[in-house]
Amino acid sequence: MSPSSSRLLTHFNRFISTKYPSGSLQNCRLPSNQPAFQINHYRFLDIYQFTDKEAIKKERARLGDELNRGYFADISELNKHGGKIGFANKTLIPTIAAKNFPTLVVEFTDGRKCSLPGEAVKSNDHIHCSDTTTCPNATLICLSFRANSQAMIDSWSSPFLEAFKTKTDLQLYEVSFIDSWLLSLRPIKSLLLRTLRKSEIVEGSQGFQRQIVYSFGDNYDFRKELKILNLLTGYIFLLDNKGRIRWQGFGTASDEEVSSMITCTSLLLKEQCK
Repeated sequence: MSPSSSRLLTHFNRFISTKYPSGSLQNCRLPSNQPAFQINHYRFLDIYQFTDKEAIKKERARLGDELNRGYFADISELNKHGGKIGFANKTLIPTIAAKNFPTLVVEFTDGRKCSLPGEAVKSNDHIHCSDTTTCPNATLICLSFRANSQAMIDSWSSPFLEAFKTKTDLQLYEVSFIDSWLLSLRPIKSLLLRTLRKSEIVEGSQGFQRQIVYSFGDNYDFRKELKILNLLTGYIFLLDNKGRIRWQGFGTASDEEVSSMITCTSLLLKEQCK
């Protein structure tokens, strides 16, 4: 699948974006591989918002962020340190200092939807990620915005799955972001999810499993809450049962960082059981 489209950006001055290079599904896991310099959201200002000063101010700030931070800045960082924009925590973040993970609606390849980190969703179109009304004792969420970061995600999720494969009180989610407005259209999105489902490999486990999910559409506000700038690297977050971020990592995992992740997860599980 090699989507190619022209995108129209109507932020006051009606910027017209150029055609982005055609991409293809890589590993049938992360189809969001268009360059980061393309501002590819499909959310526009509603008519009433043109008289809303706060809305206009917010849109101007957003446009400035997206134009100032582009593809070449991400590439420069990637070439400089291989996507390692920071080092993983060595210890758990104390609960008093931990921030809540922002709510994110994701979709499974079978069409089900849920809200991470596991909060209840009232809409009939959504299905809770868990069978219970509370989050598991620990949840590892891996975020990937472009196809090239999938190998980074695997360097964290594979050892995590192996270390805790018999556990039933935690979860692992790999989230791929698809911000193309074309791929987010309902007919195309349904076809895409159906294609991904055919190629999806379900790993057997005595305990939990790797959950591969997708987030469609604009993700600017979500990224801003987590202070995510570089879209070419991977982001890893370990959450407690309250949805608070207790540990995080970036880029490709080193052996020391994998050890830190496993140790912190074990400590978190013990903490939540008290």
